[in-house]
Amino acid sequence: MNIFVFDIETVPDVVTGRRLLGLENLPDAQVADAMLSHAKATTGQTFLKHPWHKIVAISVVFRREDTLKIWSLGDLHADESELIQRFYAGIEKYCPVLVSWNGTAFDLPVLHYRTLYHGLSASHYWESGDRDNSFKYNNYLNRYHTRHIDLMDTLAAYQQRAFARLDDIAVMLGLPGKMGMSGEEVGEHYLQGKLAAIRCYCEVDVLNTYLIFLRFQHMRGQLTQEAYNYEIKLTKDWLHGSQQPHFQTFLESWK
Repeated sequence: MNIFVFDIETVPDVVTGRRLLGLENLPDAQVADAMLSHAKATTGQTFLKHPWHKIVAISVVFRREDTLKIWSLGDLHADESELIQRFYAGIEKYCPVLVSWNGTAFDLPVLHYRTLYHGLSASHYWESGDRDNSFKYNNYLNRYHTRHIDLMDTLAAYQQRAFARLDDIAVMLGLPGKMGMSGEEVGEHYLQGKLAAIRCYCEVDVLNTYLIFLRFQHMRGQLTQEAYNYEIKLTKDWLHGSQQPHFQTFLESWK
């Protein structure tokens, strides 16, 4: 089984903000502030509507056969369209099980709108059995199928009142949890040109998600205790060999 754990980081899409709010003459920072103010005025929250987001990082953990890899798609110069294309290319090539934390309610809808925005194609991801019968009863889009496992949604038994934050569950399990910044700081870091820091933050999030997934697999009998221990050792060995500071910090904090 190929496992593809993913997480995205977003900022306000100021191009859309200018169009929808008529702010053609304002700089990006002021447009972003206006978008957040509009959201608060209309919904009481500063959380933007899904189509108002722009993806600036997609980080993944890819587990296949005897290999494990944790990285962010593209490089620092890759634009949003390339990041999304790389995401779908991985699905097309490996047909993996997607794993996320709150992916059903946030990550995937944002990806859908941004795919539409850029005019991209992702036929394998959208397959529902018309061309491949194996997708009829198990596809990426159905909330209760297993080609995409939203851990937050599944662990809460699909009950919104039982939803939990990734950081809370990670720390509960003895994992380091979020490190480096918070989600609210991503926009500010992006305006300051600190995309590398955003990618590191996203990679830590997806690593926490993967380790929770391993515990979830053990809980539901998909991994024996021996197999679970092997996966944990494999992950620690990979982190030890990565030499990247944020992974080394994670490993030191993971006791």
